[in-house]
Amino acid sequence: MGDSTSVPAVIVVMGVSGSGKSTVGALLAERLQVPFLEADDLHPAANRATMAAGRPLTEQDRRPWLQDLARWIRQVTASGSGGVMACSALRYEYREVFRRAGAGVWFLHLAVGEAAARRRVAGRAGHFMPAALVDSQYADLEPLRPDEPGLTVDAEESAQAIVNQASAALRTIG
Repeated sequence: MGDSTSVPAVIVVMGVSGSGKSTVGALLAERLQVPFLEADDLHPAANRATMAAGRPLTEQDRRPWLQDLARWIRQVTASGSGGVMACSALRYEYREVFRRAGAGVWFLHLAVGEAAARRRVAGRAGHFMPAALVDSQYADLEPLRPDEPGLTVDAEESAQAIVNQASAALRTIG
């Protein structure tokens, strides 16, 4: 990997919609010179349509998507390249799916207040996730537990400041 930081195989940049996952994830992947995956890109059309209609996904809707993401984690882990994935990963059980998929999964939780998340989502053009679903995301959000490897940061910081914080934290675990 390009940065001298010794990094876990996969870094999952997580948080509610509007927290900045895609921006931070892409910047972090660029710094580390590893592949980047926007998890939303793997949602089937039916899931996107459900969310665009203002309805949260069911566990049945999510299951195949989570398995596709776990497959990506296994692939980048096996390739030795590592990677960064932007994914809501709101619930502990979803993060456990990722941790079981490959050794060395580390989470960067972008914590943001509800008002800021709603404002950010409402200001996005062309995204399938409406601001109306932000409440359901907070209802599902389970912050990182002490047994989960990762870091929680203030998503109101600049994307570059967050990448710097993550890089510094990653250096301490290498």
